[in-house]
Amino acid sequence: MWQRRHYFVKLSGLLLASSFAWYLGYIFAAHVPQESLSTSIAYLQDIGKKPVLRAPLPRRQKCDHWSPCSPGSYAYRILSGGGKEKLAKICFEDELLISEEKGNVGRGINIAIVNYETGALTSANFFDMWEGDHSEEMVAFIESAPQGSLLFMVTHDDGSARLKSNAKKLVEALGSKEIQNMKFRSSWAFIAAKGFKLPDDIEREKINHSDNKKNRYSGWPAEIQIEGCIPRNLM
Repeated sequence: MWQRRHYFVKLSGLLLASSFAWYLGYIFAAHVPQESLSTSIAYLQDIGKKPVLRAPLPRRQKCDHWSPCSPGSYAYRILSGGGKEKLAKICFEDELLISEEKGNVGRGINIAIVNYETGALTSANFFDMWEGDHSEEMVAFIESAPQGSLLFMVTHDDGSARLKSNAKKLVEALGSKEIQNMKFRSSWAFIAAKGFKLPDDIEREKINHSDNKKNRYSGWPAEIQIEGCIPRNLM
């Protein structure tokens, strides 16, 4: 008899506790905003999951270099024209010196002159080597560059048809090893210094000859580029 009473008391207590717990849950659900409740449930579900490590987005470098130049260097990137539509570009310290956006790029040889000590653009121009006689103008432009200048040169379309031998010799004297090898619609990029010497380990020059069989632009020049970092303590 006593055991039956004891069992009945335990059962009654269990039912009462269950009813009380259900009531508290109902009150809690009625007064807590659904959004907060969902967030809490999601948080509990996330406990125990392995954290997902996300690599930070790569930081953009000057002139779109893959890796940054040291603080004591200038960044440069020269891109020749490609096909009919892709125009040449000269970038220095993340500034476009010659480009389609600036409206100062053209067929032939594009040249930008930069003050080495300040990094400021001195002048920029292009010289058409297909129509007109602009080879002598290019010679005068190069000779006008002051001592302590950086000279960036790059082709768009053809830069050889009307390029005279004295112009080639002038560029050769600045250190070019490919100017004498220029052919019709060769892509060519070159960097030179006037009044000081550039390091031997930087990328200074590149050439690519147009080929009807191999060139993806069917006889039009394919783009080439050179890029690198120029130390600021060369003078």
